[in-house]
Amino acid sequence: MSRTTHPAAVPPGQVLAAVVGNTLEVFDFIAYGTFAVMIGRAFFPAHDPGLSLLLSVSTFGVGFVTRPLGALLIGALADRRGNRAGMLASLALMGAGSLIIGLLPGYDTLGKAAPILLVAARLIQGIAWGGEAGPATVFLLDAAGAGRQGRLVAWQGVSQAAAVLLCGLLGVLLDLLLGPGALSDWGWRVPFLLGTAVVPVGLWLRSGLHAPKQTASPEAGSALHPSLSRVLFCGFVMMAGGTVSQYFLNFSTSYALTALHLPIRNALSVAVVIGICAAVAAWGGGVLSDRIGSRRVVIWPRLALALLAVPGLWLVSSGGSTAMFIALCAVIAVLQGAAFVASIVLMVQHLPQALRATRFGMIYAVAIAAFGGTAQIAFVWLIHSTGSVIAPGWYLLLVNLLAAAAAMALPEARTAAGAGRRAIAAS
Repeated sequence: MSRTTHPAAVPPGQVLAAVVGNTLEVFDFIAYGTFAVMIGRAFFPAHDPGLSLLLSVSTFGVGFVTRPLGALLIGALADRRGNRAGMLASLALMGAGSLIIGLLPGYDTLGKAAPILLVAARLIQGIAWGGEAGPATVFLLDAAGAGRQGRLVAWQGVSQAAAVLLCGLLGVLLDLLLGPGALSDWGWRVPFLLGTAVVPVGLWLRSGLHAPKQTASPEAGSALHPSLSRVLFCGFVMMAGGTVSQYFLNFSTSYALTALHLPIRNALSVAVVIGICAAVAAWGGGVLSDRIGSRRVVIWPRLALALLAVPGLWLVSSGGSTAMFIALCAVIAVLQGAAFVASIVLMVQHLPQALRATRFGMIYAVAIAAFGGTAQIAFVWLIHSTGSVIAPGWYLLLVNLLAAAAAMALPEARTAAGAGRRAIAAS
């Protein structure tokens, strides 16, 4: 039986470089979702605002199609040449895609070429983000010492929440400075151009990354691990449930504008609250994973979210205020943030060391391509086909129940959880 050892802790600056780059990538990728209504008007003008939004979020979903390709190519690069090479390549591609979106003229100028080029830019972004998740997550896991895997991998969730927060803050600021008219006409381009401008900083930070040294590797297939096929299947289901829940939160701005008819400033403020709550919850979920084990930190929040989704949306749609919708999104963000980080820890701890970046990256990318890429399309379609703004809640109920069941089917990674408890007891 192989002996499990842990790498020495890497300098905080190394972790910061990984996290900052990840934040930039997520910011560039999800900015489209935050400003989907405005982008729809620029590239998909239609007499029916609902159709314009549907076409816009469909293009948002296109960005997920190439994520598995990015996970395969960039993940393989990371496994062969180190996680730094993979993270540099993904960040550079994301910057290129964002630059195209920020500068691309709309339908009124280019006609049908405009949405085609927009789709091409989203495909580039899809390759970039698909290749980011595996190397960045594995780097953070490898950088952790005994009993610290959860809290270091939590920075993956914190960075994503920070990106949501930045998108919301920037949207509110632009609305204050420019007004709704200018924001809708051209102000939505600012986040993409700003994100592109900061990419060189991320590349500079990541150029100094070095891989933590490993003296021995845990391998799947030992007595402490379930079969690899079981890990991959359960991991896929957990990632699917997490990504649908996350993209409902990312959809909240569009939902508030079109389903609840809130003012644009109020709708954008929802993203700010979501970002803050998700960041805190992601860190808390990582710490809890180290203390009590990641399995329970997946199961209970997923069950709570499943039970909350339908009645929560019913209350909001029955004359609820902006504050009530913000409160609902805040609770969902807390549950989602904690559970998603724990899902990543639970899955990756059971994967063989040598191919972690590729295998985790592929499962993550395929699950998000299949469910994250279609989530906003499904939400809009469910609302329009049923005539009920509560309909997305039933989808959230289903996927969160399945994610909880998948976590129940995996054993706790006892070596990591036990090391965490021993480390905490000794501190």
